[in-house]
Amino acid sequence: MKAILALEDGSVFHGKGFGARAMACGEVCFNTSMTGYQEILTDPSYKGQIVSMTYPLIGNYGVNEQDVESWRPHVAGFVIRELSPVVSNWRANCSLADYLEKNGIPGIERIDTRALTKKLRVRGALNGFISTEGTPEAEATARAKAWPGLAGVDYVKEVTHKESFQWDEKDEQSANFILARGPEKPEGSRTRDPLPPADIPIVAYDFGMKYNILRRLRQHGFKVRVVPATTPAAEALRHKPAGIFLSNGPGDPAALGYAVQAAGELVRTGIPIFGICLGHQILGQAFGGRTFKLKFGHRGANQPVKDLESGRVEITSQNHGFAVDPGSLPSEVSVNRINLNDQTVEGMRHKSRPVFCVQYHPEASPGPHDSTPLFAEFRSLIAKR
Repeated sequence: MKAILALEDGSVFHGKGFGARAMACGEVCFNTSMTGYQEILTDPSYKGQIVSMTYPLIGNYGVNEQDVESWRPHVAGFVIRELSPVVSNWRANCSLADYLEKNGIPGIERIDTRALTKKLRVRGALNGFISTEGTPEAEATARAKAWPGLAGVDYVKEVTHKESFQWDEKDEQSANFILARGPEKPEGSRTRDPLPPADIPIVAYDFGMKYNILRRLRQHGFKVRVVPATTPAAEALRHKPAGIFLSNGPGDPAALGYAVQAAGELVRTGIPIFGICLGHQILGQAFGGRTFKLKFGHRGANQPVKDLESGRVEITSQNHGFAVDPGSLPSEVSVNRINLNDQTVEGMRHKSRPVFCVQYHPEASPGPHDSTPLFAEFRSLIAKR
């Protein structure tokens, strides 16, 4: 199956297709993670994007049913250097190619992903078109140029859950599992870590939330009511939460006026609030600030972030293409974390209200666990009040 990837600047990459026989437009971006392609595919933040992996061999451990981050994959297309011909993992249910085919997503392999990454770093993220249907070069390039892009587009309404629900009421999905070891244990058996009581009720806004965020919240004793992205503040407060969580999600934060309005109203109530990724950008606007599009975004599991309050450096997992403009923030908001690669804002804290947020993913699925204590900080912030 021949495949083509065309960019809006006229660049064309030919390769071998895998996954679905399909075509799609999207913003072409790269991710530097060595593992976690399944979590990347199912992260709703990638809605509208064609993702290229910089690590050269992808697919070697297949896909399983437990590690998905939402109900389906959301990427528009998938680009890799080489698809592993072997799937070797006892948890795998199917191959990467079969998973993409099942979900209607085109993939392309055997292209120079290093050259593609260098182009995106120099030129910035580019609109693209991917096809495994034999689309001619001229048509592919024309489609890439005609795609309007992500700016000003609200993808959140396409990925959020449409109805409110209680997360993991029976405590069957949130506990960490550990492999059982010893001669009396069958190979592949596993047990679950015990969960603490769910004694702090919170409302979590679903702007495109990863499931591992919900797992982490439950592991820290939160009873989580998930609400759709368009939920007004008054309706969220009717659940009588002790705190509010604002999730990650896709697209341009400047297109989410309804979410900014709700966040602003919640900030003014004095209820403790914790936001990550898109939730961080929404809070930035609710504070009175502005957001802007990054040249090629931060996507990977090795982004260095400095905590300006403690001096500590965290290695973080990130996936975002927009950032908060620090010069637009009011004096009552403190920038307390920065990215050490480009000095962009990675964390904010309100000086007089119990509100804080970070631009990265402390649940880290995949990625390092340096930032996991932020969930405990949120619990402590609520407990103090």
